[in-house]
Amino acid sequence: MTIGFSSRAARSTCVLCVAGLLTLMPAAAAARTEMPDPGGPRAAAAPQPSTLYRSGTQVRLRTGAPEVPDVSALSWVVADAGSGDVLAAHDAHRKLPPASTLKTLFALTVLPVLPGGIRHEVSADELSGIGPGSSLVGVVEGRTYRVSDLWNGVFLNSGNDAVHVLASLTGGWSATAARMQAEARALGARDTHVRSPDGYDAPGQVSSAYDLAVFGRAGLRNPDFARYCAKIDAMFPGRNGASYGIMNTNRLLTGEDGVEPYPGLIGIKNGYTSNAGNTLIAAARRDGRTLVVTVMNPQRGGGHAVYEEARSLLDWGFEAAGHVDPVGSLVTGGVRPRQGPQAVPATVTAARPSQDDPGWPETGAIMGVAGLGAAVMALALRLRPARGEGH
Repeated sequence: MTIGFSSRAARSTCVLCVAGLLTLMPAAAAARTEMPDPGGPRAAAAPQPSTLYRSGTQVRLRTGAPEVPDVSALSWVVADAGSGDVLAAHDAHRKLPPASTLKTLFALTVLPVLPGGIRHEVSADELSGIGPGSSLVGVVEGRTYRVSDLWNGVFLNSGNDAVHVLASLTGGWSATAARMQAEARALGARDTHVRSPDGYDAPGQVSSAYDLAVFGRAGLRNPDFARYCAKIDAMFPGRNGASYGIMNTNRLLTGEDGVEPYPGLIGIKNGYTSNAGNTLIAAARRDGRTLVVTVMNPQRGGGHAVYEEARSLLDWGFEAAGHVDPVGSLVTGGVRPRQGPQAVPATVTAARPSQDDPGWPETGAIMGVAGLGAAVMALALRLRPARGEGH
C-alpha cells in the first residue's frame, strides 16, 4: 500500500553582487519573498503524482480515513465520477480480458450515430459469426426492430446478437472495432485493445480497470447511455408480433439471485467469460456524489463475489470521500481529441412512431454522419454507404 506525501517546495534565491557598492539593488526587496510572512497566504501544494502504474494497492489515507477493504479481484478502481479523481486502486493498468464490460465502449462509439427510432429488418448475414456460448437476447432473422429495442438487448441482456446487428448498421464488425479503438484512445484509455466489439474472448483483446472506469464515467455523461444502463427490465419483440420481458443481468441493480441491490446504484454493466472471469463496472450516487467502481476477476467467493466486492468498494469510497488524497485521475486533460473513422450507417429506415413511443426521439435523433456534410433528417430517410466490413 502506498502512502503519498506532498513534494518539497522549491526555494528560490536571489544573489546580488555589485562591485564596490554596498547599496542593495531594488531586486533585493523581491528576494525577501523567500521568507514569507507567517500570517500571509501560502502557495497551494503541488499536485501529487499519479501512482496508478505501480503494482499493488494505491491509496493516500489521511488521518481518520477508513481502511481499504480486503478485495480479491485481480484489478479494481474506485473513482469520483464528477472530478475524475481516483480514490484508490489495485493494479489499475493491469491488462485483462474485459468480457461484456467492453460493450460500454461499443455503446459510447455507436450510440451517437444510431437514433433509437430507426427501424431495421434483420438479415441472416447480420447474425452470422456469433461466438458459441454467447449471451443472446433473441434477435430473429426477418423481424423488424427499433434500434432502441436492440440497445435494450445490449444493456440488459448483454445480447451479442444485438451487438452484431448494430455493428452491421454502422459499417460492419471490423470497422466498428477500429472505431472503438479510436474512441478508447480519444478518451485516454490506452490499455484497451479491441478485437471483438461484443467483448467475446479473442486473442489480444484486453482492457484494464482504469480504462473501464473511464468508459463508465464517459457513459454517465451520455443521456442515452445513462438511461439504458439504469433500466431494470424492458419488453423485447419476439416472433409473430409478440413480446417478452427481459431483465438486467446486473444483479447489484436488480437484486436477483440473492444479491441485495445496492442503494443508489445507477447501473452500468457486468460481464463474464470463462477466460475473463466476472467483471463489473458499477456506479452509485449518494449525497450528491457519484462514484464509479470497476472490479475485474475476483479470485474467491464464487460468481457473485464481483457484486459483493463492488459493494465493499462503493461503501468505502463514500465513507472515505474527503479523507483521502487522489492517487491519480480518469481525466487526461486538454480538449478531447477528435474521434477516429466515423460510422456511416448501413441502409436503414427511420419511421416516426407514435408520440408515446419511448424510442423517439433520443439524444442524437438528428445525427452527424461523416461524408454527408449535413444532419440526417429525423423523418423517413435512407442512408446508403459503401459496402462495410465484417458482415
